[in-house]
Amino acid sequence: MDQAESVRTPSSWAVVGLDNGGTCNNATVLDATGQFLVDHLVENPSRVLDGPESAVEALADAFTGILELTRTPRSLIRAVGLDTPGPASANGVISSKGATNFNHVSWHGFDIRGALEARLGLPVVYNNDGNAAALYAHHQHFGAAAAANSSVSAIVGTGLGGGVVEAGAVVRGAAGMAGELGHVQIPLHGVLEDDQPVPRCNCGFEGDVESVASLTGIKNNLLPYWLTRFPEHPLASEPISAAAKALRGYAEKDDAMALAVFGQQAKAIGKLFTIAANFTDPAAYFLGGGVVEAAPHFRQWFLNTVRESTSLRDEQKAVATFALVPDRDMAGSRGAAVAALNAVIAG
Repeated sequence: MDQAESVRTPSSWAVVGLDNGGTCNNATVLDATGQFLVDHLVENPSRVLDGPESAVEALADAFTGILELTRTPRSLIRAVGLDTPGPASANGVISSKGATNFNHVSWHGFDIRGALEARLGLPVVYNNDGNAAALYAHHQHFGAAAAANSSVSAIVGTGLGGGVVEAGAVVRGAAGMAGELGHVQIPLHGVLEDDQPVPRCNCGFEGDVESVASLTGIKNNLLPYWLTRFPEHPLASEPISAAAKALRGYAEKDDAMALAVFGQQAKAIGKLFTIAANFTDPAAYFLGGGVVEAAPHFRQWFLNTVRESTSLRDEQKAVATFALVPDRDMAGSRGAAVAALNAVIAG
């Protein structure tokens, strides 16, 4: 665990937020006044590849470690917020077909929320990682007015996650699968070149947002096409997976091919936000994930392109905000903690 320079024990009660990833867990503590007791990333190995038993124990270690780091007595903890990558049910049961980080058969249909709750002996509140980041972005942006506002977030990573927040709470849906924004199919006019093949998603859909706006979309769909337009590009000699990961570095240097690829991603997200504008009419549109980790001039260019590609009515333009998800890698654990805090307050 990382060491904090200055911490304080909450005067009343608190909750813990745990963000589970393919490599690491990230943990935080949020007190009853809405103050985070950690201002930096605190990680430990997630051990998800070792199976459910090891992974749950690693989450328990993250819980214990963050309490020790912040000198927070366990007796003050009312609940734990947990987020993981999906797909999973609203109650934290991993898909029966597994998931990206949970592909071993022992994970299929595993109740990770229930297992952690039993291990810790505390209530555990579950969200997928996209929803957790969306919830944090919403509450950080709106503050005390969070419950009076709505937002939509797109989180660009290996896939495209996100979330819809209405009146300060994540919209879950009947089966817990609301906010799966990556699999919303979008009109491709104005996104693709005239001779560009229709992109296909790993989920089986054609022309959904994730097939364009994700690392997987770059690798499977966008980069193979653009390399035919730039055959002398340095990435043409690289394996496609390595080239896809390296592309953002080229975009930060204003490389023409890289900007063409990321421009298509931004336009696709703009199409998604246009659908959201006509469906939920949110007060804010948030963008997170890998593009937020980039050089400031590039991420601002990307956000501007998303904004310019989102068709809003004049009335919507007057009140809507476009912003980046704050605090980057900490957004998941902080959103998980916010969800836990809200659950305790709601009783």
